[in-house]
Amino acid sequence: MTVERNEGHIEVVSYSNTNDRPVSIAYQTETIMRDPYATRGMRVFKFQQVIFLLFGILEALLGIRFVLGLLAANPAAGFAQLIYGLTGPFLAPFAGLFGQPNFESMVFEWNALVAILVYALLAGLLVKLAVFTMGFTGRDTYSSTTTRIDSL
Repeated sequence: MTVERNEGHIEVVSYSNTNDRPVSIAYQTETIMRDPYATRGMRVFKFQQVIFLLFGILEALLGIRFVLGLLAANPAAGFAQLIYGLTGPFLAPFAGLFGQPNFESMVFEWNALVAILVYALLAGLLVKLAVFTMGFTGRDTYSSTTTRIDSL
C-alpha cells in the first residue's frame, strides 16, 4: 500500500473582540492511501461484467425459445428459426433429459428451463473463479483527513 502525506497550515481569520490577535490556528493533515491492486480489481470487475453479459444474453435467448414453444409459435417463421438455430447448440447437452409435454400445438420445454438454471449457476461459478484466480482484493483508494485546532 502506497502512502502519501500532504500537510497544510490554515490560519483562522477569527479575532477576539479585545485585541487584534487570532483566536485559533488550524492545522490540517491529509493522508491518502492508494491500493496498487486497484487496477487489477477494475479488470476483474470488467471481466465479471463480460461474463454476466454473455450468459445473460444466452439465458434471454433460451427464455425466448421457451416462450415461443409455450405460445405455439410457428417454427417455420424467420424469427423462430433464428432463435431455435442460436439456442440449439446450447440445449444439446440437455436433449432427452425430460420429455416435452404437448398441449395441442403448445410445447413445454423443460430442457430450456433446466438449461437457463444451469447456465446461470455456471455464470456465477465463473465469476467466483475469476475473483479467486485474479486476486481481487476489494480495496480501492481511501483517504482520511485529520484536523487539529490550536487555541491561542
